[in-house]
Amino acid sequence: MKRRQMVYAGAAALAGMAGAGLAWRQLQPHGGAAAALAPFWQQSFETPTGPVLTMASFAGKPLLVNFWATWCPPCIEELPLIDRFYQDNKSKNWQVLGLAVDQPSAVRAWLQRMPLAFPVAMAGFGGTELSKSMGNLAGGLPFTVVFGATGQLLHRKMGKVSAEDLAQWAQLA
Repeated sequence: MKRRQMVYAGAAALAGMAGAGLAWRQLQPHGGAAAALAPFWQQSFETPTGPVLTMASFAGKPLLVNFWATWCPPCIEELPLIDRFYQDNKSKNWQVLGLAVDQPSAVRAWLQRMPLAFPVAMAGFGGTELSKSMGNLAGGLPFTVVFGATGQLLHRKMGKVSAEDLAQWAQLA
């Protein structure tokens, strides 16, 4: 009986370690991610009002990119916090970009009610695939990535950001 319990305990411990290792690997930025993200820096996105915003215009400074939608309650809850982060840190060269996974008309209407100081562009419903290329395995919203001044992926977060997340990220650049 004891031997069977030890075998089960060992198997459970091994499975737990394997799961933790896989989770760590999936959630951490890796060297290979740079090549996968290169096309992102070549893209351009329309803004809700029409003009085009190029990712190349964000090169050379730290950048927080937040994928959000007007129909996503946690997204809407975190936007004022992200806006405050931008206003508090833009003098320190921080940039913020909101990529809306939504319809332009819905984003325009929302921005009229709740203006944001940082730029917002339209990722459209293809934004889900773009966020997956950055490590959003579930394809859910909100999803936030932080890039360093040289374009390297420093951090990513699935789910609503907190003031603590933003304070930690502000120290990365």
